[in-house]
Amino acid sequence: MAEPTYHFDTLKIHAGYNPADHNYAVSVPIYQTAAYELGSVARSDDLFSFNSEDSVYTRLSNPTITILEKRIAELHGATGAIALASGMAAVSYALLNVVGGSGRILTTPRLYGGTIDSFGQVYKEFGIEVDLVEDSDSVDSFEKAIRADTKAIFVESITNPNATVTDLEPVADLAHKYNIPLLVDNTVATPYLLNPFDYGADIIVYSATKALTGHGNAIAGLVVENNQFNWANGKFPQFEEKLYSLRDIDDRQRSVLEVFSKIPFTGRIRALYLNYLGAALSPFNAYLVLIGLETLSERIEKQVSNSKKVIRFLENRREVLWIKHPEAKENPYRDLAKKYLPKGSGGIFSFGLSGTAEQRRNFIEGVKVFSYQANIGDARSLIINPSRTTHTELDEEQQRLADIVPETIRLSIGLENAEDLIADLDQAFELAFQK
Repeated sequence: MAEPTYHFDTLKIHAGYNPADHNYAVSVPIYQTAAYELGSVARSDDLFSFNSEDSVYTRLSNPTITILEKRIAELHGATGAIALASGMAAVSYALLNVVGGSGRILTTPRLYGGTIDSFGQVYKEFGIEVDLVEDSDSVDSFEKAIRADTKAIFVESITNPNATVTDLEPVADLAHKYNIPLLVDNTVATPYLLNPFDYGADIIVYSATKALTGHGNAIAGLVVENNQFNWANGKFPQFEEKLYSLRDIDDRQRSVLEVFSKIPFTGRIRALYLNYLGAALSPFNAYLVLIGLETLSERIEKQVSNSKKVIRFLENRREVLWIKHPEAKENPYRDLAKKYLPKGSGGIFSFGLSGTAEQRRNFIEGVKVFSYQANIGDARSLIINPSRTTHTELDEEQQRLADIVPETIRLSIGLENAEDLIADLDQAFELAFQK
């Protein structure tokens, strides 16, 4: 009999977990152990030749973490996922994996500031060059920037802090035209608002620290794959190379594609980058992500609703120069949001605050409900000035390309009462701009 097909809200609570396999524990247990008994030489042989998926050492896998990976995969209709110690680890391992030692990544200036800065600070040491498109909204701009050694296109579905929306479908088509994958950072949207696999993405990455967990209490990252891309098309020899470390029980060397036929991308990350670079997620943090996932839909719906109300308020304040969110009036991404984000465009957006630098400082320091911190997607509402914090690594030209100006204030809307959030902003305006 075929397995039943469950909806998103059922999967976020039950997927990947059978209580009967874990002493009938209702909540997923935390397997707080470094290693596992091998049991017998025969079982050990199976484990080390990849004939068994059981855990050997928590740096590579752990039952609590495995449940998280399976749940995330099912929420995307994907074949596999790998959980890592942070969102930056997820981005780094995914990009290192797709390049395989040499080549180029094509992306936009609109990425998270730390990601952009890492390209110049770190990636060149690994033989990776990064190209930025001139116009992030133009597919033609992407195509003009593709070179013979371009290995992937990397974008954010909803960008931080300006909430621009990427037109994923034509970008995916372009990537596949040149036999390269599309990697999408879906951190802001979460799979509740958008599943990039539905529009041609090949790999999805998350900072699970943000809205996926949603409580500001855990650092985690995820890489998800759907096994739709052909890694044997000649551009990615790292997936076809025979490796001694992947030999079978008869000592026959095998490739990633042989050993991990349904999960070659995340399988290779686990066998190489997680194994040898070691950005392992702790079992306790995996547990916190699982708990956060159980309320994902409800949290995102409230944040979307609150955001709409706060945006309406800001649109009527004379001190506000502009608002960047698809819900704002005359926003250029409204049509794309209707296509890709019918349930809402998330709770992250920016607005321009007029006045002097001192007035902007007084505004930020004047809020009482909003929290001044460098995070997003929290249950709490957050405020920050990106040009001096989250994007401070970027020089003036990089900030200009990312459309980050000194007047930019970013809000991450939480779960408080919307009237209280509006009243808090209102009193901060009065404090900062009092005559």
